[in-house]
Parts: sequence; C-alpha cells; structure tokens
Amino acid sequence: MERNAAINRTTKETDIAIRLNLDGTGQSEISTGIGFFDHMLEGFAKHGFFDLNCQVKGDLNVDGHHTVEDAGIVLGNAIKEALGDKKGIRRYGYFILPMDDALALCAVDLCGRPYFSFEGEINAPTVGDFDTELVREFFYAVSYSAAMNLHIKILSGHNAHHMIEAAFKSFAKALDMAVGIDPRVTDVLSTKGSL
Repeated sequence: MERNAAINRTTKETDIAIRLNLDGTGQSEISTGIGFFDHMLEGFAKHGFFDLNCQVKGDLNVDGHHTVEDAGIVLGNAIKEALGDKKGIRRYGYFILPMDDALALCAVDLCGRPYFSFEGEINAPTVGDFDTELVREFFYAVSYSAAMNLHIKILSGHNAHHMIEAAFKSFAKALDMAVGIDPRVTDVLSTKGSL
C-alpha cells in the first residue's frame, strides 16, 4: 500500500505544490524562498523518514506569513490524503527531542478532529529571514488541515534556532510514530470504528 499525496494550491498570495510519501527515506526537495523555513522542512522530512517535495512561490514582498501558513495548509492536506482511511495506523505519536540547550515535546493524535495547543516563548523576533511568530501559524495550519490533535511544548531553551528546530523535529518523530502501521490494528484504532 502506497501512502502518497500530491496537492497543488494556488491563490493570489501563494502558489504551492507538495508531494509527500509517508513511507519514504527522508529525501526532500524544498524551495519556499525562506532559507530557515527550508531548513526546518528538510529536517522534518529527514527525521520523520518522509519523502517531501515542497515548492512554494509566495508574496514575500509582503512578508513570510502567507508563504508559511499556506505551506502548512497544503502539508496538512497532503498528510490527510496520504493517510487514506487510516486502517492499521498507530494513531498516536509522541516524542521529546533535545537540541543542545532546547527541549521540545510533541504529541499527535490522528483522530480526525482538529485541535492545536502550543506552549513556549521564542525569545527572538526572527531567525534569518524567518519571523518566529510563524512557528505557531505553521503548526496550527497543519493540524487543522490534517484534522489532527497536535500539542507542541518548547520546554526549555534560549537559542531561538535550536528551539524552533527541536519543535519541527519532535513533530516529525511524533508523526512518524502515529502514521506507523501496527499489525495488531486490523481496522482503525477507535471504539467508534472510524477516525
């Protein structure tokens, strides 16, 4: 069973094409126009073992908000499509990831009900050309488009680069666990019979 998705989305603000393979090897080809954001998505693909091609053309003459938020929307849609009926998946995933001074926790439930919680203060307004306020916007967009319950907590840290990277990588590891196939799950992991 191949768990792939290809999503294109074009608005007056962004033109985005994402291809995702949930059962990949961590290969990526990323171009968003924001170097630090590219780096975060490359880390997400590598550490989640997802193959990800993400091409974004956004109105960076305005700022990075539409580029980052819309990329989150399309990535969430790709995750949802690639999961299909969710039969056999573990559904839940969690990870606590250290990165030097930073420590981030992520928990995921692929329940079909969107909810997002983010805790953590990033103590710098930008990293490179990336507005750190957009971390929350990106993950909110992913969670609601994928219809997942997503909790991210940056537990500690003082370097903004490390804190954000720990959040992206902990999300990758938690999502990899949640989308993983468990042979004991013969249908979907829910007493309701659907996710």
